[in-house]
Amino acid sequence: MARRAQTGLQGGIQSGGGGWRKLVHAVTVAGFALLAACNGNAPDVPAISRDPGVLVRLGSDEVQSLDPHKVSTVEDVRVASELFEGLTRYTAAGDIEPGLAESWTVSNDGLVWQFTLKPDLHFSDGTPLTARDVVASFQRLLAPTTAAPNANLFYAIEGAEAVATGKAPPERLAVDARGERGLEIRLTRPFPAFAELLAHPAASALPARLLETHGDGWVRQRPLVGSGPFRLKEWRLHSALKLERNPFYHDAANVALAGVTYRPVQDDQTALRLFRAGSADVLTDFPARDLPLLRRHVPRAIHIAPYRGSYYFAFNTRHPPFDDVRVRRALAMTVDREILVNKVIGLGQPVAWGVVPPGLAGYGPAVLPGYARWPKQKRLAEAQRLLAAAGYGPKRPLVFEIRYNTDVEHRRVALALSQMWKPLGVIARLANTEAAVHFSSLKAGDFTMARSGWIADYAGAESFLSVFLSDAGPINYPGYQNPGFDARVQEGLALADPAARTAALRSAEAMLVEDVPVLPLYHYVSKALVNPAVEGWIDNIANAHPSRTLRLKGTSSGAGAAAPETHS
Repeated sequence: MARRAQTGLQGGIQSGGGGWRKLVHAVTVAGFALLAACNGNAPDVPAISRDPGVLVRLGSDEVQSLDPHKVSTVEDVRVASELFEGLTRYTAAGDIEPGLAESWTVSNDGLVWQFTLKPDLHFSDGTPLTARDVVASFQRLLAPTTAAPNANLFYAIEGAEAVATGKAPPERLAVDARGERGLEIRLTRPFPAFAELLAHPAASALPARLLETHGDGWVRQRPLVGSGPFRLKEWRLHSALKLERNPFYHDAANVALAGVTYRPVQDDQTALRLFRAGSADVLTDFPARDLPLLRRHVPRAIHIAPYRGSYYFAFNTRHPPFDDVRVRRALAMTVDREILVNKVIGLGQPVAWGVVPPGLAGYGPAVLPGYARWPKQKRLAEAQRLLAAAGYGPKRPLVFEIRYNTDVEHRRVALALSQMWKPLGVIARLANTEAAVHFSSLKAGDFTMARSGWIADYAGAESFLSVFLSDAGPINYPGYQNPGFDARVQEGLALADPAARTAALRSAEAMLVEDVPVLPLYHYVSKALVNPAVEGWIDNIANAHPSRTLRLKGTSSGAGAAAPETHS
């Protein structure tokens, strides 16, 4: 999750070059304030005791749950991925490789996936792990009583949606054991990215015997029984969550770290001081405004890389003024995205005209609207013509509210947009609310224009497009309705041939780009500070950096780990 300061810029972005100089000045002032704090003018920061071979990772949020079926935040997912594993897993480079599975095959139509588990698998308490545990885990994931927030990701599995909505018993889910090590999963449609989805902690193997005995209470049993490279050692709320190497893990010999400590630190300055003092090895995010300062003081620690996510503002297409595509298009074509990414945010993210980010294998170049390559003056003139045709002008200016969740960077972007639209005579007023209220309003359709965005759980273009389907429900924030778009997305999802599938999805995105239900601004990048003593960190579009692939210089491999101990 992003770590954000709670203070905003003084004043606003003024039109003309002087306004941008004021913005840069404000950023510089913030940087010097942080520098002073990092040099000792802020309150003392409690030190973290460093154990040999233990990686310390700082996050902005407290872990909410250790149950892989209940994870809902980035920190939850990170920790669950250390404690549990599914049929596949991420490599250090963000690619997919076998996890608990030894191998798998896919039928020619892409609907039947056959897995063979690795031999002699065990949970972290030394008990055997078999195909039965995997089946039980999927059945619990989709059971309506579990209320798993990520259950809908697996609706491509035959019977999944019927089970999740209570229309069929868990046994109807098409995940079946074939002996101790065999597993068959049947899908209702081709899903090329299914192997990657199976690396999500929601697809992890959980102990069937504990699920049957304790229900949801299984996760409160100690020791916590997992299937991943680490196991829970200690969890002190608001302080630290400590993990130790799991000696029963099938790949324990290749886990170099003795353990991992996760510590939640919500304050930016405190986190930076801890990192610079050597009390932490990884800081999983930092405010973009601090980049100039960090480049001066810890340049080797900075890691910025493309990330499979898109940042945009949603137009409420259900009501005026944004039920008129001419109004949406006029605003979209007059935004200077280069200024946003280079001056306002300052990270140089890839600018966005569509919602599917670059770097997805096989998807091809970005989908652009026809006006993307027009010169600025031509776009401005066309935008004025569109607004006039929609009934807006000097005597009836376009007036609306831009809503954003509390965050200094969101505020900067909203300010910049309001200034960029002033030449059109547009009056855009800013309003902010806390995140919970903001996204509740988005889901309820109670907004005019609001900040939004999407980060995918797997590298499939359909993940970015499906949220705009007419039947997508509350996650279709703009209330976009286009039968042609729906048909093209559904056509693409039904195709097994990669080229034909991509062509259909690109056609759907082209419709979305022309209809502008959202205003895409840029594609995300991941930001992290990593101690140069950490080896094995590879920047990747999935932003996947499993601790089992990392090592601290001078530590031995897992082959020298202590002998396994059995917990009763």
